[in-house]
Amino acid sequence: MQISRYSAPEFDPYGDAAPDDADGGWNAPAATHPIDAVMSLPGSKSLTNRELVLAALADGPSTLRAPLWSRDSELMVEGLRALGTGFERVPGAGGFGDDLVVTPAAELVGSTTIDCGLAGTVMRFLPPVAALALGPTTFDGDEYARKRPMSGVIQGLQALGVDLDDDGRGTLPFTVHGTGRVTGGTLEIDASASSQFVSALLLSGARFEGGLDLRHTGERLPSLPHIEMTIATLAARGVEVASPEVGRWTLAPGPIAAIDVDIEPDLSNAAPFLVAALVAGGSVAITGWPATTTQVGAQLADLLPRFGARVERDGDRLTVHAPERATDGGRGIRGVDLDLSEAGELVPNLVGLAAFADEPSRFTGIGHIRHHETDRLAALAAELNGLGGRVTELEDGLVVEPAELRGGPWRAYADHRMATTGAIVGLGVPGVVVDDIGSTSKTLPQFTALWQRLLA
Repeated sequence: MQISRYSAPEFDPYGDAAPDDADGGWNAPAATHPIDAVMSLPGSKSLTNRELVLAALADGPSTLRAPLWSRDSELMVEGLRALGTGFERVPGAGGFGDDLVVTPAAELVGSTTIDCGLAGTVMRFLPPVAALALGPTTFDGDEYARKRPMSGVIQGLQALGVDLDDDGRGTLPFTVHGTGRVTGGTLEIDASASSQFVSALLLSGARFEGGLDLRHTGERLPSLPHIEMTIATLAARGVEVASPEVGRWTLAPGPIAAIDVDIEPDLSNAAPFLVAALVAGGSVAITGWPATTTQVGAQLADLLPRFGARVERDGDRLTVHAPERATDGGRGIRGVDLDLSEAGELVPNLVGLAAFADEPSRFTGIGHIRHHETDRLAALAAELNGLGGRVTELEDGLVVEPAELRGGPWRAYADHRMATTGAIVGLGVPGVVVDDIGSTSKTLPQFTALWQRLLA
């Protein structure tokens, strides 16, 4: 297995350049028979990183039970540790690592540098925390991280009076010169590029002296469920966030309560495993599926039937059954027409599934995922077309037409969801080689072991 380089290779998704040399890459196993698997998954990255920030700003120690241990979450831990937060790993009851006791600093202190890697939650959630610390904090990350949108957080903090020096770039690297306090108050930002701009300011807003009255001014707001997740985590800690109108949020200054939290399994990380049931045939069950949740991955229970799957719920187990095979030899997977503006993180895996459908599919409302770990629309089109697919880019989406795929190299672009999509394609097409399967360590370090277990 190739270990992730944690940097996005340069590529021209519209060009004719040959893929990077795949020697030493990961040979994606092809399914030789229908699968019948029951899986359990580690904790949610989105929930873990929100709870880490809130625990660091709370009025006492908190315990996170079954948090995700991955590159993104460990970068968040190290960033908060650099600002003075205390962490203690303690034995956990689950099978995916330790629990974590988080002790807030008596006084947050900067005079440090924070490595954001390629983690949007780290580069966006921690600058408001650093503004509450004393001293300068410099933020930087992987090469591609410098291309990810940051304007909503940078301009938002500057508008609140925070001394943030980015040399006018609007991206990493930049330095927050914290004074130990943020005045807060009324603020307008454009969060069209990322809902994380809103979440970042809300997570720290209760610690601002005047609280926060935040308004989104852009034409669209992607990934709204992630903002709802932020609001729910705040409410659980006694912070009341009101939304008097669409695109506006208010919260009063006050304490953030210290609580112990059980982290749900990551339902977005369940996507490649559930999709595998349709590509290989058979069924896959995920245990620990919550009855109610703010996770975007919960939409899989409604989205996969659109492709022809049958979905069952039994207690905390969600099972996906493949559709019946078509009489002409097709997999029986239906084409879809989906607006996934609220579920952009599911797009790569669902596009990989659509490549095996017997009918064309259209995915729209997802222009914002061009600014995720890589330009996911361009990358998906480039990789699938490189294997014989018929994928057309739209301004805000993709059209996927039926095609006879063949094996070959698959570039991950240091993007964990591109890597898992390569595994999905390889499940149905022998000979797919993923160049950087190690990039899955961003949110699921156990991916290859779990994938082998799936096929066993």
